[in-house]
Amino acid sequence: MSPESAFLKFSAEKLDQLCGRIETCVDKLSPDQIWARGNENENAIGNLMLHLAGNVRQWILHGVGGQPDHRQRDTEFDARGEIAADELKRRLRTTVDEAVALIRALPPERLSETRNIQKHYDVTVLQAIYHVVEHFSQHTGQVIFATKLLTGGDLGFYAYLRSAKAAGEETP
Repeated sequence: MSPESAFLKFSAEKLDQLCGRIETCVDKLSPDQIWARGNENENAIGNLMLHLAGNVRQWILHGVGGQPDHRQRDTEFDARGEIAADELKRRLRTTVDEAVALIRALPPERLSETRNIQKHYDVTVLQAIYHVVEHFSQHTGQVIFATKLLTGGDLGFYAYLRSAKAAGEETP
């Protein structure tokens, strides 16, 4: 597999994995927890989900795939609980699934093509994909941290490490 093909495969798999982790978190939270904010300068998990869907749609589906750009970024942060958990998950999953399909079908030779995104960023297709995976990962970490704070529970993403330690195996 070429490095370019490996990059596309990894990027698609990582977006899918991270989306699944957010879904796991949301399934453990009440509607009030999904929309909780410590103050107006913080974003609720619901806002982060809307923001991620908007970012992926704008950078991948529009920027790389050529779909129309209808993003209204401010509305992602203005929401205050009027969207149910199932709808938040549906919006995010639908967008991620479309982006993953686009990335998986992308010919590696297109990675060096240049795109203008958000009228301010002239980036290659590779840079656009890298930006989205990195951005998604950062906000997923915020959702995981907030979920642990709100629930006091372990999310089980690395349960296999506890099993390996108990069995006396070396862990990464």
